[in-house]
Amino acid sequence: MTSKPGSPSRIAQPARPIDHLIAPHPLFDHTFEMCFTSTPRGARLARRLVAHRLDTWGIPYDTGPHDTIVLIAAELTANAVRHGHVSGRDFHLRLRATTHARTARVEVTDARAERVPPRPGALLAPDVEYTGGRGLLLVAELATRWDWHLRPDGPGKTVWAECDIPGRDPSPERSQ
Repeated sequence: MTSKPGSPSRIAQPARPIDHLIAPHPLFDHTFEMCFTSTPRGARLARRLVAHRLDTWGIPYDTGPHDTIVLIAAELTANAVRHGHVSGRDFHLRLRATTHARTARVEVTDARAERVPPRPGALLAPDVEYTGGRGLLLVAELATRWDWHLRPDGPGKTVWAECDIPGRDPSPERSQ
């Protein structure tokens, strides 16, 4: 490629994607989803990507809403690895955030349908001597609402939690 003398030598790139090529979800302004290996490493990577994505969407690191959503994602992905693991199958994470409703939703889908969590109203604290079983109690305490459902399109279940994001600026234009 040749250029005119005196013209910039690099090719100009648009500052942001062309709006008509982006089809936002009608209810959610931002969505991130990805499959991860059903291992502790996969759960850790999912948590880190949730943290990064929230910061990119205008819910910055070291704020209450950010830390709450990341902790919920960490618990749900850890549960998918520990209780929903099927050899050779991944878990799926979907993170959605809205600006108009000021909510964030974390959904984690695994491939195991026979091991389901209790319903939100039926959660019981484990015996004090038992060292596990408190993850969903933590999710229930931190989330505005949570529940689970069996996958309609295959084996497994989806556990989801939503958090209200108080005082979030409804117009962050940092990046998708």
